[in-house]
Amino acid sequence: MNICFTETETESQEFLARHLSDHKLSFVSDLESVPPEVEVLSIFINTRIDRALLAAHPRLRFIATRSTGLDHIDLEACAERQVTVSFVPNYGENTVAEHTFALLLAVSRRLRQAMSAKRDGKFSFEELRGFDLKGKTIGVVGAGRIGLHVIRIAKAFGMEVIATDISRTDTLSEVLGFEYVSFDELLERSDIISLHVPLTPVTVHLLNRETFAKCRRGIVVINTSRGGLIETDALLEALRSGAVIGAGLDVLEDERLFRSQAPRLMTEEIVKHLQQISSPEELHLRHPERLAEIQQLSANEALLAQPNVIFTPHIAFNSVEAVERINQVTVENILAFARGEPVNVVPL
Repeated sequence: MNICFTETETESQEFLARHLSDHKLSFVSDLESVPPEVEVLSIFINTRIDRALLAAHPRLRFIATRSTGLDHIDLEACAERQVTVSFVPNYGENTVAEHTFALLLAVSRRLRQAMSAKRDGKFSFEELRGFDLKGKTIGVVGAGRIGLHVIRIAKAFGMEVIATDISRTDTLSEVLGFEYVSFDELLERSDIISLHVPLTPVTVHLLNRETFAKCRRGIVVINTSRGGLIETDALLEALRSGAVIGAGLDVLEDERLFRSQAPRLMTEEIVKHLQQISSPEELHLRHPERLAEIQQLSANEALLAQPNVIFTPHIAFNSVEAVERINQVTVENILAFARGEPVNVVPL
């Protein structure tokens, strides 16, 4: 088969080449470089699959995403073109859970402020005073594989744990010592809210102005799932008002900011879209979504500038062991499809 990979590193390329030696492989840096004759396409989270991409590659039969999340793939379009999609159902439950607590500890012990204290020439025990996790109530939104690992770690810290999930397993709650509650009750009782649900039409902006208003004042928010779960403007307002005293974020609504500076990105967006119109008024009338993109970039830049925000560039999954598991399962997915017995298939 003709197989193309996007977003790969040298070590991963060598692993894939060894284990898929009977097939024709290519590795590209962007979708524009994907060969038109490709039959299998393996992607990661920053590669978006849409109708245009599928139409441009009529021989494409199989997409193997090296992720658990699927929000970067138009599954409806894949179903229409009878393109099979596989994913990696689990590879980094403990990895992401550990990173969740790395962010939480960094927020609770004010590490960003502590690291800048010497540079700014200002030191104060009072200004750098953190808080204990022991005895705090953590609300876990999504008690799946990752969420359950977070619960185990939280219990080891002596935290009280409540969780909400669309499905409940009472045996697990009894064994691990946590309580299932409704989402609204979780908002009302939690000192810390940690998000571990996929991004779907139902979960977009799960945390917004309305839900923040239901929370106790002075909460901490941790997000290692998807940026779209939180309304950026609402979180920014909550941080500035003190309704939220800290946030640990591994994801953003617009993650281009992790790879480039906001002024440059905004300039590129403005120039690109001004080239397509005859007047600034036309931009307002015909391209409101373009203005929304620029506003989103500005809001995310302001969010990352907050001193009580700890952020990492979508690397919660990124451990040596997790990447090895991703590569291994991806190879298994591709070989199974080649045999006509696909595994880890996404229902379309």
